[in-house]
Amino acid sequence: MFRLLSCVYALGFQIAVNRDLEYPIAGWLLFAVLIGFSAACAVAYLQGFGRRPAWVWTEIAVVVALMLSTELIAGDQWVADNQSWPTTLWATNATISAAILWGPIAGMLTGLAVMAAAAALKGYVHIDLGRNATVIIELAVGLAVGMAAQTARRAHADLQRAVRLSAALEERERLSRQVHDGAIQVLALVARRGREIGGETTRLAELAGEQERALRHLVGSVDTAAADGASADVGALLRQRGSDRVSVSVPAEPVLLDAVRAGELLAAVGNALDNAAAHAGPDAHAYVLLEDLGDSVVVSVRDDGIGIPAGRLEEALGEGRLGIAKSIVGRMNWLGGRAELSTGPGSGTEWELTVPRKGETA
Repeated sequence: MFRLLSCVYALGFQIAVNRDLEYPIAGWLLFAVLIGFSAACAVAYLQGFGRRPAWVWTEIAVVVALMLSTELIAGDQWVADNQSWPTTLWATNATISAAILWGPIAGMLTGLAVMAAAAALKGYVHIDLGRNATVIIELAVGLAVGMAAQTARRAHADLQRAVRLSAALEERERLSRQVHDGAIQVLALVARRGREIGGETTRLAELAGEQERALRHLVGSVDTAAADGASADVGALLRQRGSDRVSVSVPAEPVLLDAVRAGELLAAVGNALDNAAAHAGPDAHAYVLLEDLGDSVVVSVRDDGIGIPAGRLEEALGEGRLGIAKSIVGRMNWLGGRAELSTGPGSGTEWELTVPRKGETA
């Protein structure tokens, strides 16, 4: 767009001064060269090959040559009283091209080269910033466009890395779901049935359980990576707690939560699972369900054990055993969420842990 506008300005300047030139026909011929080269530069830039060093060097050479050609079509007095024939504004295209390709330093040096060509026409160097700030404008354009180009390239590189990371995370999620639905489920079944059958199959059940836990940990460790440095995938973290006695169900898509909140939520879930393992009974099974409600994340931890007798929690609190009060309820309160317990003799225990995505911690 700048190239187009500079060509329009150059055309207006050519029309205004053409009759003052010594060789007006030659002036129009050179102007045709200017327009043709500008069109070629625009096409080359849009196609990509105009952003190569050789092309930019060619543009700088053509710009300087056209500026110096002013002596061929205009008299000494006209050269002394006016800017170069192609106009400094059009010549600034070379400054912009160099700044985009090589950065601010190269852009500023190209701007100085353009001003040096203008000074060579007049035969002297006269800097009067109060009356003519063209050199400052050339330097400013080279600096600003060069810095903008560098920033844009860094942003583009960051975007490409983010796209690659997103694709990698999606592929890892897909593979982990396939492994979870296949090998892990089979190992869990072998471990459970082996313990039920007993006898010599007990050892087989133990080996299957160990391999299931190892595979769950491997899958979880692969896709636990957060989408950025401040977030964590709660689903990937919860999968690491799965075993032959703990079933974990999470959404297919990543459930992202602030890393601090995710860590506290995982600790509360871990405490609930530890309590189930210790008190639900030797044959109890635990189930973990993750739900993404948009503005909040809910994790339900349920077991099919013996449940908690009425008054047992109050009794434990009176004895100074603060595991539930501090590790589960306390954590949820600190996060601005809530922990709800449903239990009873023979009916198992269920915790529903709700954590808001946003909000101040207590």
